[in-house]
Amino acid sequence: MEKMLDAYQQEFHSKYGVRTDLAVEAHEVIVEREGPPEIPGVIIDKEQTEHASICRVSIESEVGARMMGKAPGRYSTIEAPALRQHNREIHEELGGLVAKEVKWFIEQSQLGPEAVILVVGLGNWNATPDALGPKVVGELMVTRHLIQLSPPELREGLRPVAAIAPGVLGLTGIETGEIIRGIVGQVQADAVICIDALASRSVSRLGSTIQISDTGINPGSGVGNKRMAINQESLGIPVLAIGVPTVVHASTIVSDAMDVIGGDDPDQKQMAEELPQKTSFNVDPKAIMGTAPPAEPQAETPQALSREQRRQMINQVLEPYMGSLIVTPKEVDELINDVANVIAGGLNSAFHEGIDYSEIFQYLS
Repeated sequence: MEKMLDAYQQEFHSKYGVRTDLAVEAHEVIVEREGPPEIPGVIIDKEQTEHASICRVSIESEVGARMMGKAPGRYSTIEAPALRQHNREIHEELGGLVAKEVKWFIEQSQLGPEAVILVVGLGNWNATPDALGPKVVGELMVTRHLIQLSPPELREGLRPVAAIAPGVLGLTGIETGEIIRGIVGQVQADAVICIDALASRSVSRLGSTIQISDTGINPGSGVGNKRMAINQESLGIPVLAIGVPTVVHASTIVSDAMDVIGGDDPDQKQMAEELPQKTSFNVDPKAIMGTAPPAEPQAETPQALSREQRRQMINQVLEPYMGSLIVTPKEVDELINDVANVIAGGLNSAFHEGIDYSEIFQYLS
């Protein structure tokens, strides 16, 4: 299954020139490029709240998985630009949405109130854009050790939860999947929840989107450093993955800019049409990029280039020095802290129903 998924992901990247860990973005790319509103074997359900939009993508067939470049399963995406605001009330609301989605996945996995859940904070705590997982683990209410020692009358409403931040292969010399597999057997966990940083194709989604899926995760896949898969197939128990995009590929930014110049970005077409009316001069896009020889004004413009030709040109320009360049927002420190609190609050609420939700965020730093 893992090799098949790798092939699907590679096929998707080769066809569309896009790298993304978000199922909702993969769906958007296909709809934009291919045109059909529906994809065979893929079901979309959307919900809108005051501060967030929730998109649930269900991939139910091999055809849908191949087209999307994602494993079959359910992906819930909470998109909230307000997540970037340092507003505690909004963050508490978004934490409630996370709790709602996590509870749904727990119910679908048929986990009882006594089932042990192991939360794994993936990532490198020494690199801020990759430190989301360890930071969430630091804010969790871990209770497995307390429940084992407390009388039954004090256990009501508390779930046994264990947590670990295993680091990365470069720090430990051990595959993260191997560490998790060993711990699962020792603590007799009934389910695993992994938290990790993701890669996006959209700058606007950095630090403002939370994806929750029941398909597991491949650590490092978003930045081209895929490790051992962490999923139900490898661990033998349900695996829930929670991720937030914190980085974007430089080639994606350049590609989006070229789409805007070439008029292929649907969000920019109207602005491009209105631009000549607002200005009294015309500028050749190639002249801006320094690629149009002045002696040949009739030279081919970017509009005449296909997406594939533009993608190849971008790769040729970036390959020598910036082919693997990854970009993150300058305010990533604050974003990681805020998002970690939202996810930790949501998980604490989903795990421990005996604690009033209004008190959950009081335990967070």
